[in-house]
This record gives sequence, structure tokens and C-alpha cells, in this order.
Amino acid sequence: MHMADALISPLVGATMWATTAGLIGYSAKKLKDEADDRKIPLMGVLGAFIFAAQMINFTIPATGSSGHLGGGMILAILLGPYAAFLVMASVLTVQAFFFADGGLLALGCNIFNLGFFPCFLAYPFIYKKIAGENPTQAKIATGGIIAAIVGLQLGAFAVVLETVFSGISELPFQTFVLLMQPIHMGIGIVEGLISAAVVSFVWKARPEILNSAQGVASIVKVDMKKLLLGVLIVTLITGGALSWFASSNPDGLEWSMFRTSGKEELETSEKVHASLANVQGKTAFLPDYGFKKSEPKPEASESPTWPAVDPGTSVSGLIGGFLTLVLAVLIGIVLKRRKIKSLPER
Repeated sequence: MHMADALISPLVGATMWATTAGLIGYSAKKLKDEADDRKIPLMGVLGAFIFAAQMINFTIPATGSSGHLGGGMILAILLGPYAAFLVMASVLTVQAFFFADGGLLALGCNIFNLGFFPCFLAYPFIYKKIAGENPTQAKIATGGIIAAIVGLQLGAFAVVLETVFSGISELPFQTFVLLMQPIHMGIGIVEGLISAAVVSFVWKARPEILNSAQGVASIVKVDMKKLLLGVLIVTLITGGALSWFASSNPDGLEWSMFRTSGKEELETSEKVHASLANVQGKTAFLPDYGFKKSEPKPEASESPTWPAVDPGTSVSGLIGGFLTLVLAVLIGIVLKRRKIKSLPER
């Protein structure tokens, strides 16, 4: 559900950048006031995991479409809404600048759509209400699935509104929304199941982490070495090898665009779009999660191989996960130092 720049106008893009920047500032302030400094390494490894997991598109049966994990619900349940939003912003920023996944003008939209709805709406008003302060595996599964579906539906609807309000594409509201919402319902169900599985695993291993995310307890005294190592190993396997098994079908947004306009990618003549595309072309050293290629692309008639064993994909998964881990940890360290400086001297 990563939006390309061609879908939005500079005005909408700038507005969403400003909105997202405000949410990042608000989340940073709230996170700075928290006492759980040991949440910082968890932010890093979970950010790396979400980056790697988003590389794996899964097929939506009988549609010719695919979807990928958003990850907002997993992050919100395990980290709390503020840390989760900052980590999601880290993931999408690394994807946009270094892998050309999602436009730079649309980055504010993408962070808002994939971060705001699961972290600040679905998590507190759906998941926490269902799971409660004494979660069980059944409550976690139910809350995770319902919250993931609602969060993704809201995000998909936001994509439609941002596109229509921009008015630079030929995507009529009614047709676009009637395609976007159902296909993302299917994607949301899969994401809900994955979210429930991941959260259930962490809950069994370290239930204190879920309590910390809800503000019930602190994880300062919890030994998380085994959990962090386990998530890191899964991340390496996911980004380095499982990413080969991603579906070659267009994702839900591309599928909806094609069904609406006959094109999976739209073009624009706006100067702002061209300038940002030029910047992205220089910063993205692994565009589309692979090595830059000078030779022409294969003919459309050639069937793509599956699994797509590609060293470029593996390198992208490993480097992207590492960059996300570093950025998320760096955010946590900066906020920790700012908190220490703000404390009154004794």
C-alpha cells in the first residue's frame, strides 16, 4: 500500500508531510517521557523484522493480486503507539530513500496511512478493548485480527481520499474505493493472522513486554536477550531467503489502479514530481530491492521464475533491515539523551 508520487499533488503531499511530522514530534515527546530504556533495542530489531517481512508479498487467492504485512499492529502491541509510530516511520523512510519503494512526496502519506491508523486508532480503541489488561491467547488473536483489518481498511480508504483530493490522476472515487476496500479486507485478514501469531509468541516468551506497551509495567528488569536474538535470526532468514518467495502479482493498490485505469503505474508531468524522482534515483542504491541493472527488462511474455532466487534481493533484505535497525535505535538513543539532559540537576 505504498503510494507513488504520481498519485498525489504537491499540496496534498506537503500537507501530509506536515501532519506526519507533527505526529512524529508528538510521539517523540511522549516516548522521551517513558522510563523503559530497554525498549530501544526492541525497537531496532522489530523495525528490522517489519522491513524484511514487508518484502514478502503473499497472493490473495482468486484475485490476481497480492498483499504484504503492514506491521503497524505488531509494533503497536509490542512497543506501544508512540514507539511503534516512530519505528514505522523509520521503516518507510529507509524503503523510500534507499530502495525507491514509495515516493518521496508521498512519504508523509505512507507513514500516516500505515502508521497512524493501527497505532493511534485500531490499537487503543479495538485491540486494547478486546485483549484487556489480562490477555489470553484467544483475546490476543481476536483483538489482533480485528484491529489489523480495521487499521488496514482505514489506511486503504485514506489512500483513496488522498488520491481523489489531489485530482491529478484519472481514478474516480467510486470505482477506486469499491476495488480498494475489498482487496485490502483480504490482505487485512492475513495480516491479522500473522500479527496474532507474532504477538502470541512474544506473549508466551515475555508477557512483560505486552504489559509495558500498555503502560501496565516496565521492561527495565526483563532479560530480553533470547527474544531479541530470536527475532534477529528470523529477520535475517526472512530478508535473506524468504524474500525470494514473494508473489509476483501486483499488490492491492497496483491491482486496484489497474482495474480502475488500466495502468499499474501512473505518469505525471509535474516539475516537483520530476525533481523528487531525480533525488530518489540518486539515493536509492538498491531500487526495487535489487542491484541496478543497465540491460533492458525481459519481455512481458516471459514468465517470472518462482522462487525468484536473487542475490540482490537478499542483499536488499539484509542491508535494509540493518539500516532500519540503526535508525530506530538511533531515535531511541537521541530521545534517551534528551531526557537525561532535561532532568533537573541534583
